[in-house]
Amino acid sequence: MTCYSRQMRLSASLIKRLKRTAAGASTTRSFTTTEGHRPSIVHKRSIDILHDPWYNKGTAFSMTERDRLDLRGLLPPNVMSSVQQIERFMVDLKRLEVNARDGPSDPNALAKWRILNRLHDRNETMYYKVLIANIEEYAPIVYTPTVGLVCQNYGGLFRRPRGMYFSAADRGEMMSMVYNWPADQVDMIVVTDGSRILGLGDLGVQGIGIAIGKLDLYVAAAGMNPQRVLPVMIDVGTSNERLLKDPLYLGLQEHRLDGEEYLAVIDEFMEAVFTRWPHVIVQFEDFQSKWAFKLLQRYRNTYRMFNDDVQGTAGVAIAGLLGAVRAQGKPMIDFPKMKIVVAGAGSAGIGVLNAARKTMARMLGNNETAFQSARSQFWVVDAQGLITEERAHIDSEALPFARKVKEADRQGLKEGASLVEVVKQVKPDVLLGLSAVGGLFSKEVLEALKGSTSTKPAIFAMSNPTKNAECTPEEAFSTLGENIIFASGSPFQDVDLGNGHIGHCNQGNNMYIFPGIGLGTLLSGSRIISDGMLQAAAECLAAYMTEEEVHGGIIYPSISRIRDITKKVAAAVVKEAIEEDLAEGYREMDARELRKLNQEEIEAYVHDNMWRPEYPTLVFKND
Repeated sequence: MTCYSRQMRLSASLIKRLKRTAAGASTTRSFTTTEGHRPSIVHKRSIDILHDPWYNKGTAFSMTERDRLDLRGLLPPNVMSSVQQIERFMVDLKRLEVNARDGPSDPNALAKWRILNRLHDRNETMYYKVLIANIEEYAPIVYTPTVGLVCQNYGGLFRRPRGMYFSAADRGEMMSMVYNWPADQVDMIVVTDGSRILGLGDLGVQGIGIAIGKLDLYVAAAGMNPQRVLPVMIDVGTSNERLLKDPLYLGLQEHRLDGEEYLAVIDEFMEAVFTRWPHVIVQFEDFQSKWAFKLLQRYRNTYRMFNDDVQGTAGVAIAGLLGAVRAQGKPMIDFPKMKIVVAGAGSAGIGVLNAARKTMARMLGNNETAFQSARSQFWVVDAQGLITEERAHIDSEALPFARKVKEADRQGLKEGASLVEVVKQVKPDVLLGLSAVGGLFSKEVLEALKGSTSTKPAIFAMSNPTKNAECTPEEAFSTLGENIIFASGSPFQDVDLGNGHIGHCNQGNNMYIFPGIGLGTLLSGSRIISDGMLQAAAECLAAYMTEEEVHGGIIYPSISRIRDITKKVAAAVVKEAIEEDLAEGYREMDARELRKLNQEEIEAYVHDNMWRPEYPTLVFKND
């Protein structure tokens, strides 16, 4: 299940051999898709084409196409290449963005979002060209942290409809509603109910911005076809009193449904989308903890679905933890020996705990004894302090990680002990923050980490958006010095420690994991998304970094390499699905053919099925 090493990248000659026709190459197979090369048939002409972002090329329409599609005279006469178009757009972007002063860390973040969104509205191909070419700069704009600001202001920013809205008022109508979406094929849906948007709480229908941003990353990182993705908001009301009183709020102005009424809406939605698109993958995003686990367990063995907050966050965290083991000069097999203090017991925190425990158990023999033994490595602190079995009304999901009273006593700790006390007494190798409480890792907490038994303790301040990070890299490095490993959920700048030394800020972004999980599931045709497939994704990401990088404190790669990372993660997911006998194939590649592929061929298969933003030749045909 480990990722293919960097040295196993296919050579140009091997890729060429893999792309030959079967007649010309007896030892390899061709997996090349032709979607981007054959003409696209369109049933509209003239101004209607220019108003359709799926087909609009703007000034890049050739003169032949202008004649064929009745566009002559509707565009300036100079035919521009896509490269020229992007250059012109970037000049405009740099000029316009300086007029705004808003955003969480980039003072022009919301201005950039507006400009990119306008491009998305009129020309999808060019939008994704820009996004892919500048992914390191624009991923924080189309997704976290700027997307949080977008969601908070979505009512005022809303212009062109994007995605679908299923509401409590649509009960009994969803099976017919789903056919209102124009695409006959949908590969990926990201759905939210707006109840827990990042660390911002209940934003109701405005949470659709999360689903839109996430799918932009699916297209940019995983090469999902943008015409086959669908952002969805399930509007079951809101508990946000400000929105209930806001006359400009776009959603249902009634209190959020709960209990069986809530489940009935989600059940109806799931049945409707899987009836129309039986092979779709549904990613649940930013559901409150109360429902995140329940819905995951309710659907995961029936539908192709996963929850990114629970499983994606866990995968990225596990990869980072395994990377931290390597950075401390130990083999990854030593992971079960790490002492980990976890701040936060919501859906993300519990998701990471469950995944880390399973990873440790697998390394210890993957039996019940190993599984029970692994729990002793975790100390969990929530808003009420250390969780022990003495806790009244303990959440059922957190119960397996509650410390036994005798265990806590031996460590000199009691139920409800503060985070500072726990860090002082446990002396952890890792301090992991998934609390959504900005500044939780105070100077006192960081000072306590100086007592860690590790020579290079790791601090994971993973909460989003930026203002909710448990601490900043500057705070961590200034308090503890350069011999630490630092990771965050939102992007921060590296810290100049002087004398040529750099304190690396590793962004543990779910973007490293979820696109590969989605793409790998799609291309394997797996019936479900298994724990093994998720584990394969995490181990692949952990193995991606070189020894030199991890020893220098770099445990996550640069976002600029996201297409290559996703390709390898997806290939690892496909391989695991094959090994678990879950793969059923994709299009012409049936399960039998998949099982014949070696590792290099799986990676080539993934590469050849990643969509690329190229203008297709358009041919008009009457209905």
